[in-house]
Amino acid sequence: MRTYNKLVRDLIPSIIQSQGKQCKTLILDEETYKSALRAKLEEEHREYQEAETDELANEELSDMLEVIYALASIHGISEEELNKIRKEKAHQCGEFKEKIFLVEVD
Repeated sequence: MRTYNKLVRDLIPSIIQSQGKQCKTLILDEETYKSALRAKLEEEHREYQEAETDELANEELSDMLEVIYALASIHGISEEELNKIRKEKAHQCGEFKEKIFLVEVD
């Protein structure tokens, strides 16, 4: 049996079982879940950095977003509230569309 020891999406055990395989899972407590989500975000970020096509990069960005929404929920806000904060910050400080790279400030 192959060992993974990582957080997976909710339907993964069912998908594995539908393939005629067995898997062992655990339900995490809140602190362990938070830690596992942080590790998952690092994993998805690493996979994004290694993506060699736009399609793969977009899949990894989608995975990162899913993990970020789960983390936001742990911190007590919804996807909508998180996006509201993002929009407010974009209004106050701008976005990243103009590709500005700050070199130095006197």
